[in-house]
Amino acid sequence: MSLRGAATLRSLQAPRRGNLSGVMDKKTYAVYIITNQSNTVLYTGVTNNLERRIWEHKNGVGGYFTSKYRATKLVYYETTDQIEAAIAREKQIKKGSRQKKIGLIERDNPQWKDLGQ
Repeated sequence: MSLRGAATLRSLQAPRRGNLSGVMDKKTYAVYIITNQSNTVLYTGVTNNLERRIWEHKNGVGGYFTSKYRATKLVYYETTDQIEAAIAREKQIKKGSRQKKIGLIERDNPQWKDLGQ
């Protein structure tokens, strides 16, 4: 699997501002990267409900690291219908260097906009 993902994963365009609904229809899993307001912390996670998980991060629920470093800004995500592929991709991204993560983000979101608003 390359850093750009396998055939079962695809990067999505940013959803309409203020609305992640529709991203997680049916059995869809998301691998995502969030950061803090100054873009100094990168956190990679996997979820079966991106809208709920981003709400949790923004409200300080269910994540010590992200609460501590105030990582609430969704800057990148990919989706798949296979949980095994999502977990493998999360591990692959986490193993990658900071520069590779930045490359993923800047390929699809060069302005580092919050995709979860």
